[in-house]
Amino acid sequence: MADSTILLAAFLNGLTQGAVYALIALGLTLIYGVLHIINFAHGAALMVALYGVYFLFTKLGVDPFFALPIMMGAMFVFGYALQRFVIGRASHGRDENILLVTLGLAIVMENLALYVFRADTRTIETSYAFATVDILGALIAIPKLAALGGALAMAAALFVLITRTDLGRAIRAVAKERQGARLVGIDVDHVFAMSFGIGFACLGAAACFLMPAYYVNPTVGSGFVLVAFTTVVLGGMGSFGGALAGGFIVGIAESFGGLAGITLGAGENMGQLAIFMIFILVLLFRPQGLFGARAGR
Repeated sequence: MADSTILLAAFLNGLTQGAVYALIALGLTLIYGVLHIINFAHGAALMVALYGVYFLFTKLGVDPFFALPIMMGAMFVFGYALQRFVIGRASHGRDENILLVTLGLAIVMENLALYVFRADTRTIETSYAFATVDILGALIAIPKLAALGGALAMAAALFVLITRTDLGRAIRAVAKERQGARLVGIDVDHVFAMSFGIGFACLGAAACFLMPAYYVNPTVGSGFVLVAFTTVVLGGMGSFGGALAGGFIVGIAESFGGLAGITLGAGENMGQLAIFMIFILVLLFRPQGLFGARAGR
């Protein structure tokens, strides 16, 4: 039986890892909440952001945390332009076309990265990558604690944006009734592009928190986006609070599942199994997600 210190460390590590999942899922749930489609290019866009952080550090010496405003701004522009000038035009207003276009973009981006960067895995070395903080005897990595604070701040900022600003009111109007919003003078195409841009900016932030303790290669986004989809559905499609809570639940489940796997001699892969077991249970007993009713209002 694991002692209390190990259990606390597993809980805190799961909470901080879940914060990264939440950051990735926040952008995905915003895009779904407005366009009502799944963005299959989300993982590939995360890969682009991770390469951006990597080259800012290796070529210009910009620390990943200081790169936060740069990457968020760059990814916002990338997401806005991608939706306004590629996805929007290629889809011809049909949601099913958007799914195919984003899937095609994901394939193009991943293969382009594979051609340019090869399949090599790249990492960076920062002075704080392995630095830890002692919390009641449990050692937690500083980058993970930063990710936790970043996820909470990003969720709060998105909540304020959606509920307190003119853009947020326009986003909610378009999400609720697209044609009605167009009739009252809202530039729906602009709102779509802004939503994509903000969603991609969340990926820029996630990349800055991930890179000090992680790696990048052309296929790195695939694993994260699968967990992000699980997080979004778990919390309730279109709910920021649900994405945040879902990220924490997934991270904690993965951490305790991995701990149980090690204890039983089955390996850390039980952490991934725990994620999808919880996912299946939620779909069975609450298919709208934990915050589904709230997201629907």
